Amino acid sequence: MPCSRRSLSQFRELLDGKAEPFRTGAAAKPRSPNSMGVLLKIDSAETIGRILDECRTIAVVGLSSDPHRPSHGVASYMQRHGYRVIPVNPNETEVFGDRAYPSLWDVPEQIDLVDIFRRSDEAGKAVDEAIAVGAKAVWLQEGVIDHAAAQRALDAGLLVVMDRCWLKEHVRR
Repeated sequence: MPCSRRSLSQFRELLDGKAEPFRTGAAAKPRSPNSMGVLLKIDSAETIGRILDECRTIAVVGLSSDPHRPSHGVASYMQRHGYRVIPVNPNETEVFGDRAYPSLWDVPEQIDLVDIFRRSDEAGKAVDEAIAVGAKAVWLQEGVIDHAAAQRALDAGLLVVMDRCWLKEHVRR
């Protein structure tokens, strides 16, 4: 997927204050069009369809081992429908019998989608990590809204969905 992503070292320099921040708005480099030559918009039916069809390895940020938490229910559904789920939560060691990673930086395999179950004010950090590790898409779950982070992801060439439930969208198809 063609896009302008920062390297891991560049992103760490950004976090340490040694690099320029991501540019958004008119000064930002326009993101690459998809394979059909059109720009996909946040939350569009085409974007949702591509994510559900193409993103098979999903890192779930904020995944809980508590079966009463929404993240647990959605991720369990994902697994039952053939998706590979990678738990990302510094407060967990294992979810669904799989190792939980403290951050996206620690995941040792390629991630297609980063599904974010975090408060809106913490979502931007997960989006920036998703961009840095080369994810193809980010999904901010229902109630998780960060327009600036969504725009950064879009500008970096990622597919973006915000304030929607992955499970509800999958069932709708």
